Amino acid sequence: MAPPKYQKPPQAPPSFTATADSLVEDAKTICDGTRKLLDKIAVEVTPETATFANVVLPIAEDENAAGLQNRIIGFYQAVSGDSKLRDASSKAEEVMDDFAIEAAMREDIFKLVDAAFKKGEALDPESQRLLEKERKSYITNGLGIPAGAQRDRFKEIKKRLSQIQIEFQKNLNEENNGIWFTKAELEGVPEDVVGGFEKGVGENEGKFRFTFKYPDLFPVLKFALDAGTRRTVFIQNENKCNQNVPLFEEAIVLRDEAARLLGYPNHAAFRIEDKMAKTTKTVNDFLDDLKVQLAPGGVKEIGHLKEIKAADLKLRNLESSNDGNYYLWDHRFYDRIMIENEYSIDEQKIAEYFPLQSTIEGMLNIFEELFGFVFVEITGEERTKLAESGKGEDISWHEDVKIFSVWDDEGEGGSFVGYLYLDLHPRPGKYGHAANFSLQPGYLYPNGTRRYPATALVCNFSKPTKTKPSLLKHDEVVTLFHELGHGIHDLAGRTKYSRFHGTSVVRDFVEAPSQMLENWCWTPSQLKSLSKHYLSGEQIPDELIEKQISTKHVNDALFNLRQLHFGTYDMTIHTPKSHEEAENFKLSELYNELRTKISGLKGPEADGLPSSWGNGQATFGHLVGGYDAGYYGYLSSQVYSTDMFYSVFKKNPMDPKEGRRYRHMVLEKGGSQDEMKTLVDFLGRPPSTEAFYRDLGLKAK
Repeated sequence: MAPPKYQKPPQAPPSFTATADSLVEDAKTICDGTRKLLDKIAVEVTPETATFANVVLPIAEDENAAGLQNRIIGFYQAVSGDSKLRDASSKAEEVMDDFAIEAAMREDIFKLVDAAFKKGEALDPESQRLLEKERKSYITNGLGIPAGAQRDRFKEIKKRLSQIQIEFQKNLNEENNGIWFTKAELEGVPEDVVGGFEKGVGENEGKFRFTFKYPDLFPVLKFALDAGTRRTVFIQNENKCNQNVPLFEEAIVLRDEAARLLGYPNHAAFRIEDKMAKTTKTVNDFLDDLKVQLAPGGVKEIGHLKEIKAADLKLRNLESSNDGNYYLWDHRFYDRIMIENEYSIDEQKIAEYFPLQSTIEGMLNIFEELFGFVFVEITGEERTKLAESGKGEDISWHEDVKIFSVWDDEGEGGSFVGYLYLDLHPRPGKYGHAANFSLQPGYLYPNGTRRYPATALVCNFSKPTKTKPSLLKHDEVVTLFHELGHGIHDLAGRTKYSRFHGTSVVRDFVEAPSQMLENWCWTPSQLKSLSKHYLSGEQIPDELIEKQISTKHVNDALFNLRQLHFGTYDMTIHTPKSHEEAENFKLSELYNELRTKISGLKGPEADGLPSSWGNGQATFGHLVGGYDAGYYGYLSSQVYSTDMFYSVFKKNPMDPKEGRRYRHMVLEKGGSQDEMKTLVDFLGRPPSTEAFYRDLGLKAK
């Protein structure tokens, strides 16, 4: 049990007791409250009397309060086990989005914000930033367009894009397709995995139902001996959500039209202007340079993997099936074989040292030591005591969810920090990837006291079985650490306004804190401290750690070329030379052709299918969910994360002094100041690409 001082959080955790009716009603109530506030400001304030305090501050305080409810209202669609609740959550989000578009286009309020801005009052830096961002947002939300038909069209586009985003993600979350395979077709796939598949009856007697959820998908692509099985899985996975194809196409065309209405040459120019990169040229130059530098490594890696494939097929008397190509569905399979054979690594064996429960405990210990946090799990009776309703089940949305209260340790002052939720296993209708969701933001109340955040990790690791706990492969350990990194960023936030709290930073910086923490998963001492064999309780032997770490850069060029394909596709479809070009993109063909060209891996085109064979873009939630003209940020963030790690943490990753300095100078600031200032202040100099290129074995520009 936790020490008494950590037993009574000063703020109750949020409740998850919504009904399908209440979600939509609550959304309308929030919107009505904001509308009344805006009407009141418009009546009581004139451009002559407008100030930050009587226009922008009340809007910010309303936004703070609304954030305590609206994020959770939209969260149900990602995690609820009840399809009616998921549908209502989507509907409620649409109500809130529609209202947000209306509010963002109120000319009466914009005139007051603009007047307050022009007065040039002396404000604290965070309030000044809020004022500038608020003013700019009205302009980019359509008030820079003359009133009339064009502005009305812009508003119509914004509303439709919001509907598309909600529907697109809903289709992905609800996707529940599968393929029935025989035991022979699944030969090579670990028994643990196949044992979790639904068993067929009737016409599917003796077969096993594969789904496209991660715990099924990756093991089959990695282990199935039958190339035909892997090919089927790969192609059908790219076609699992084809109802999103027209939605994606419509989004690209509408974004381009909206950007041109605002006076930008394309959607990417509009999106990147306020990011760290600032211009599309900076982004394209970065991606082009990386492609030139990585391409020779990719060719070399494919050459070696082809040799491994030839040897494998010869060993299995399947030489006649080798056409000399290295296919997309070959890669996870032969990458694994290469690592097993050349590095003597058995990923299943390594996973035995990383049972989910003790790995989480180990990770939280690292964050305690490094950043000065204390994590206290809330279970059973404790939940009942904390729940405002007096019912413990009300503070969670599913029985699997773990809840922690988070505190500062004594050295950091011993005060409350917030709540952390972990929802780690797949279930029908749940968000299918790994992500961090901010449930409630932190901010300062007008009286100077703090509102504390609540944040959730939503992942899809394999479920425990009767005989084994959930065991994490090393790449899953990295994923968990990465997403926890976002959660810690959210918890560490100490901003005045919720607008800037935690991970509310520009998209080409937001991944950097999490990517930096991934390095701990490649540090021998940290891997050892995270490990605990699920049977013996022993830590992982040094030789296994050494072998795992030696694989860090194996087939690295191919991994980064894959990221480059996503980033280049994203930039290509968002920088058409004309609106006509945007309307005529062949989006599926482009996706598949660019992938072959950039990664060098062959698709089914090589064995006769047209390049429209798959619709990978229709499964790509990032490009509809906020990373549009921003996916490059996964690569550019790595420039910053690698620089921070090598220059500050490499020599001693567990240095508590540097850990706390990082917490207070980077994580705490959120988006409350320019992200480049945050980086320069922390590093003591402008960021450099040198460590990033060196880590990849390339020459810095």
